[in-house]
Amino acid sequence: MSDIRVAIVGVGNCASSLVQGVAHYQNGGANDQIGLMHWDLGGYRPKDIRFVAAWDVDRRKVGRDLGEAIFAKPNCTAVFCDHVPASGAEVRMGRLLDGYSDHMEDAPDDRTFLVAEEAQPDKADIVRTLRDTGADVLLNYLPVGSQEATEFYAECALEAGVAFVNNIPVFIASNESWARRFEAAGIPLIGDDIKAQLGATIVHRVLTDLFAKRGVKLDRTYQLNTGGNTDFLNMSNRSRLKSKKISKTEAVQSVAEHRLEPENIHIGPSDYVAWQNDNKVCFLRMEGQLFGGVPMNLELRLSVEDSPNSAGVAIDMIRCAKLAKDRGLGGPIHPASAYFCKHPPRQTTDDLAHEELERFIRG
Repeated sequence: MSDIRVAIVGVGNCASSLVQGVAHYQNGGANDQIGLMHWDLGGYRPKDIRFVAAWDVDRRKVGRDLGEAIFAKPNCTAVFCDHVPASGAEVRMGRLLDGYSDHMEDAPDDRTFLVAEEAQPDKADIVRTLRDTGADVLLNYLPVGSQEATEFYAECALEAGVAFVNNIPVFIASNESWARRFEAAGIPLIGDDIKAQLGATIVHRVLTDLFAKRGVKLDRTYQLNTGGNTDFLNMSNRSRLKSKKISKTEAVQSVAEHRLEPENIHIGPSDYVAWQNDNKVCFLRMEGQLFGGVPMNLELRLSVEDSPNSAGVAIDMIRCAKLAKDRGLGGPIHPASAYFCKHPPRQTTDDLAHEELERFIRG
C-alpha cells in the first residue's frame, strides 16, 4: 500500500495528539495497538500516514516543522510520545477569516493567540501546496465556530482533488449543497464534528440507546462539560457555539426512543477552567421511568484527556478517506461519517454504524 499523505489545518492540541500518536505507533505489530480501534484498516496501518503540509495562524508555530510546532504554546495536551521526528512539513501561515475569536488575544499568556505577521495565502496558494505535496487528505482542526474558514479550506480541497475530513461542528458533509459538490467532483468527504473514542457524546448516546432498548422512558437529561484547553477558551465566546450545540444535542436526540422537548435536554460546553488544561470533565444526568412508571435517575462523571481521546478516531478517519479515494468514491462516506462523527449526513445507532463501517472497510 502507498503512504497516506495528510495535510492539516490548525496545529492545536488535537493535531498534537494525532502527530504524536502516529509517531507512537510507527513500530510494533497488532499486539501493540492499545488505544486503536483498528491496527490494520483496509491494508493501511498508522505507520503509513505521512504529514506533508500544515497551516496555522499563531506566530509560535508558523515557520516551524510540524513535529516541533505541535509542542508550542498555547498547546497544553499530554506529551505521551518521547520522540516525534521532524516531518519535513513546515507550518505555513493560514487564512484568518473567522478562524479565531478576538477575545483569544486577551487570554492569559499561555493561552493567548499571537497572530503571525506573514501574508495570508489565497485559495490558489493553498491549492498549489496541496497539489505540490501530493496530499491525499486535508484534515480540518480549526476552532469551533470557524464557518468561513472551514468553507474556504473545503473549497481548496475540492479544487485540489483532496479528500476532506471535517473534525469540527461546521456542517459540510451534512450540508446537502456541499455534499453534492464533493459527490459530483468524485472527492471523498467525512464529517461533521469528530466523536471522541470514549468521550461525553458516545457515552451519552450509548446510554440513551440503552434506555430505549430496555424500555426505560427518558424524561430529561443534561450533559455539562468543563475544560481548560484553548477549545474551551474559544467556546467561552457563546456566539461561536450555535453549530456545536446543534451537533452535540442531535447526536443524543437521534438515538432516543422519542425526541425530548428542548426544555428537557441540555447538552453543551459549560465552562472554561484554566487549570484543567486538556483534561475534560463531563457531568451527565439522565432521569426516567422504569416498570410501572417508577422513577429512576443516573449520574455519571467522566474525566478524559480531551485531545488524545479524538486522535485514535482521526487516524481511522484518515485511512477511511484514503480507502474511499482508492476506490474512486466521492461525496460523503456515510459509514465512516456515521460512526466517527456527531453530526453525519445520516444518523443511526452506533452498533448499526459499526456494522456498516466494518462492511465498508472489507470493501
